[in-house]
Amino acid sequence: MRDAETYMHADPVTDAALDWLLRLQSSPADDAERARFEQWRGQNPRHAETYSRLVILGAMPELEAATQQLARQGGEILPFRAPARPRVGLWAGAIAATILLAVGIQQYPGLMIGWQADYHTATGSKQVLDLPDGSRMTLNTASAVALDFDNGRRSVRLLQGEAFFDVVPDAAHPFKVAGHFSEVEVKGTGFSVRTDDQQDLVVLQHGAVQVVHLPDRASTAHLDPGQSISATASSLSPVLSVNTENALAWLEGRIVFTERQLSSVLDEIGRYYPSPVIIANNRIGQMLVSGNYRLTDPEGTIRSLASAAGATVSRLPGGILILQ
Repeated sequence: MRDAETYMHADPVTDAALDWLLRLQSSPADDAERARFEQWRGQNPRHAETYSRLVILGAMPELEAATQQLARQGGEILPFRAPARPRVGLWAGAIAATILLAVGIQQYPGLMIGWQADYHTATGSKQVLDLPDGSRMTLNTASAVALDFDNGRRSVRLLQGEAFFDVVPDAAHPFKVAGHFSEVEVKGTGFSVRTDDQQDLVVLQHGAVQVVHLPDRASTAHLDPGQSISATASSLSPVLSVNTENALAWLEGRIVFTERQLSSVLDEIGRYYPSPVIIANNRIGQMLVSGNYRLTDPEGTIRSLASAAGATVSRLPGGILILQ
């Protein structure tokens, strides 16, 4: 079991890939350990892809520069290839690799989404748009949509991010919004959809919606006002009650949270901040925090929360923030 002070990446696959990279580079692997590594790498194409990216990034001079920058700011530093097991004390090198990985992974998908999108927003911005049928769409930070309103259709594909829809009623022409794992169908209502690589999240403010799991369309769920549902690649979640004022506070330019883990809150605020935010201490990330903040100054909010949690913040070139 890992020490609470050990750095952990939020994505389990990336975290496992970092762990294997550090293990294999710290000392020669015996046959049994090499077999375990090959078994892990072969379990899923994403395992092999993520590990390969880390190997490439680990050889880049930028990694060494990031590590040295952390050292100058007083962090506990050991070289990325330092011989140590477990990873306690190696967090700086792991973070440097993770930073580069995050930047490298984000560039290509962003370019592809830009080609597909009819509308998109930059990080930290919000846009209100009137749709061809008279409905209104509010795009949240770093979001992109593709529209299809030809021949009586009212269809939106949410390519990334989050959007709120205030839909004009039209019983003859259902309004549909598709995320990565679900499709929402309505006649006239107000609701939000948020999508990422892991799940879609639907929150209903008023009216009624039907949520269909994609791509099989085998399961459906009905939402009433004040309810939400999430969809993953495998299934729809149970329908949950939700405080819509808090869940949709972003429409008013705010973020509201009560007794949530700091890591979860920073993931949320990080959507409005243009550079990676890394928690280098798992114990700090698990602390519970509450607050009501404006989204106009995400870095100030991050620093305020870090101070409340007893953490220090290091700022790297490009705005990368490290909490330790």
